[in-house]
Amino acid sequence: MAHSNDRAVWLKGPQAVCSAPPAGNGKAWRLVLLGAPGVGKGTQAELLAERLGSCHLSTGDVFRAARSLPAEERSPALNEAIACMQRGELVSDETVLSLVRERSTCLKCRGGFLLDGFPRTVPQAEALDGLLKELGVGLDAVVNYDLPIEAIVARLGGRRTCSQCKAVYHVTARPPRQEGVCDHCGGELIVREDDRPEAIRVRMETYERSTRPLIDYYAAKGLLRTVSAEGSVEEILERTLSALRVEAR
Repeated sequence: MAHSNDRAVWLKGPQAVCSAPPAGNGKAWRLVLLGAPGVGKGTQAELLAERLGSCHLSTGDVFRAARSLPAEERSPALNEAIACMQRGELVSDETVLSLVRERSTCLKCRGGFLLDGFPRTVPQAEALDGLLKELGVGLDAVVNYDLPIEAIVARLGGRRTCSQCKAVYHVTARPPRQEGVCDHCGGELIVREDDRPEAIRVRMETYERSTRPLIDYYAAKGLLRTVSAEGSVEEILERTLSALRVEAR
């Protein structure tokens, strides 16, 4: 995609100015991306956004960006979400839906969208269906990235994070130049608590319980496209495009 979209409206709210082109290039794809932590969903979202010309709309990015927004620029829903996270609580379905509804302009974008991190539950999916109906648009497909739990443990277990600048490495896929030392700032590379094998398995069990009904929900609607997340990022991207029947360039 020649034009770089800063997703300002999505990250900052409806008061921001969108940098997306006024018209999409070809088909406007509207997709939901599903996948457990460690499957590489975020990487695929970036590649798909470039390939399809759609905006990558991640609720996680909204939450992270919200921390740096001045208090006067935060909506009540955004303040509630931040308060929940500070208390270590999950953000409620109602609050997440309010955040997405505030950004409904992004869902109507002529270039389309890739929703990442929302919906997470069937009630959220039902609410999204209602919102999209109000906006006069609909989903083209739901891509579910699938990877065996042992492969996820291997991926996340090999991840190393800089204790200072938070840059992320992998012992085999993306090693630092010097073992245990960050390339960028020289900080110590550590294993995050939630990247330890025992923690990963708990996360996977939680994800499976909460997401399986969502997968079944979209399968019943005929929207689900399950894609193997094994192999290189390029191979996974080609499988995704094939599942969506997007012609290769």
